[in-house]
Amino acid sequence: MRIEDYPPQEPLSEVGQAFADEVMSRGEGVPAVDVRYGGDPYRSIAIQTPIEPNGTVLAMMHGGGWTSGYKEHLNFAGPCATARGVVYASIGYRLAPQHSFPTGFEDSADAIAWLHRNVAEMGGDPERIFVGGHSAGGHYAALLAVRGDWQAKRGLPDGVVRGCLPISGVFRFGEGSGLSARPRFLGPESNDRPASPVLDIQATPPFLIAHGGEDFPHLMTQAEEMEDALRDAGGDVTRLSMPGRNHFSACYAAGEEDGPWVGPAFEWMAAH
Repeated sequence: MRIEDYPPQEPLSEVGQAFADEVMSRGEGVPAVDVRYGGDPYRSIAIQTPIEPNGTVLAMMHGGGWTSGYKEHLNFAGPCATARGVVYASIGYRLAPQHSFPTGFEDSADAIAWLHRNVAEMGGDPERIFVGGHSAGGHYAALLAVRGDWQAKRGLPDGVVRGCLPISGVFRFGEGSGLSARPRFLGPESNDRPASPVLDIQATPPFLIAHGGEDFPHLMTQAEEMEDALRDAGGDVTRLSMPGRNHFSACYAAGEEDGPWVGPAFEWMAAH
């Protein structure tokens, strides 16, 4: 889709706009097939398919503080996946302030359900769907991975998420989160706990938790807390700190062939 075909979003900060411009520039000219899993234009997926698929599927969700961003923002990361035979899907979801939690999470779950039903036609194995994302998208990916209350009502197996690869994800809200302000997408304060993956680990698929070595301090702390919580729950978890990367350049690493994320991430998926 073209960005101008979406409903308007709130204006971005100077830093946020620079990031949006950069990821769009990196993804310019990358071909993807646009599919809808719902009526709203945000309920859509951009899919890139390899020439020789190996069955693995990587479904990623963009960041943007739950109030901005487009699935096209992560198109730039697809070529590194398809070059390795991996079907790449960038998932869109509805945003705050028009839509509060759990709308974006439910959208992401619906998108995974669509992929599970349809990805075999693109060379993907519905039993090898990995989820990931950056920042807010990493939050939704982690929530999909650890919660066990969304699969059955969509006709999905409990283990539909083969593994989870959040980049600079958010894992806790409310007291102890370190967030300078409570995100508006959460709605009432009663949503803080159910929206916090670290506080409600019902399932433990393998995790590769990545963040920048110069990321936001509270997100690095949350990553360590999530790693410990998953281990305590019996999970298989690896944490990757990317030296010299901040919150934004950690995202760019997802599309850099010789960067700090691509090699470890795809080796990790192949091993799981």
